Amino acid sequence: MDPYQFLRISLNPNGTITRLIQYPESPPSPDPNLLLPVLSKDLPINPSLNTWLRIYLPRRRQPLNLPPSSPTNLPLIVFFHGGGFIFYTAASTYFHDFCVNIAEHTQSVVVSVNYRLAPENRLPAAYDDAIEALHWIRTSDDPWLTHFADCSNCYLMGESAGGNIAYNAGLRAAAEVDQLEPLKIRGLILVQPFFGGMKRTPSELRLADDTMLPLPVTDLFWELSLPVGADRDHEYCNPTAESGYKGFDDIQRLGWKVIVFGSYGDPLVDREVELVRLLEERGVQAKGHFEGEYKHADFSKEPTKAIAKQLYQTVKKFITPRVA
Repeated sequence: MDPYQFLRISLNPNGTITRLIQYPESPPSPDPNLLLPVLSKDLPINPSLNTWLRIYLPRRRQPLNLPPSSPTNLPLIVFFHGGGFIFYTAASTYFHDFCVNIAEHTQSVVVSVNYRLAPENRLPAAYDDAIEALHWIRTSDDPWLTHFADCSNCYLMGESAGGNIAYNAGLRAAAEVDQLEPLKIRGLILVQPFFGGMKRTPSELRLADDTMLPLPVTDLFWELSLPVGADRDHEYCNPTAESGYKGFDDIQRLGWKVIVFGSYGDPLVDREVELVRLLEERGVQAKGHFEGEYKHADFSKEPTKAIAKQLYQTVKKFITPRVA
């Protein structure tokens, strides 16, 4: 099969791509008079790079006239959208709706980061943007963050390629944790994270012709997003390769928790299971939630489905501090 035709993209002579389909986008809804369950607004991070973020604030029991001396201390989730590193934005309706549901069902402030896309900006550009977003958040005086978000209870979350970004940005953040004060990351939430490797896994071979994520498509995603000349055992792609272990000790030392969601109908599942196993072996508080024959992206595709509702409930328990 032709992965370019499958993805509806064409490769240009200068190495960029033409995206032949435009995915629907949703505007933010910052007006409190609309009485929506979740408000949202966009703020710039780095205009020269066209990076920005969308903040989601749940309205349930959260009066917007709250004085600065009375913060509500909602958990803070920094979210990275999926799309194989080459598609979508933080405004894409698909991920906008997902973030609305995460904010509402977990009662957390969600910050969705609009990072640069490959191949125009190959990795580690997205990781650089993620770290810049964290520094923006830690110094921001935006009232939605200062009045409502508990920056000492922060989690990095991503779906598919966004899960890869949350993981790799998390490794960087763990190595420079002192520079992120007062932001305190407590864990990683990886939803069907996108990883790969040169050696095929049993699930990749079993689902090579998967209708959602066939092998030629995953290979093309990596070909377009990894540094030029890198193969799929590069640390950005394969965290179970020897070069990918280097951040495990920092995560363990900091006491971060890691939760990985996956399903057995996804070609990526074996890599996700192996990552959880390796993290556990290194003493990291890692837990995998693998069940069903759901396809890749099913956790976020249908926000009202039982699998999505289960994800919201599990994430809410994961991010809610235990009362001593």
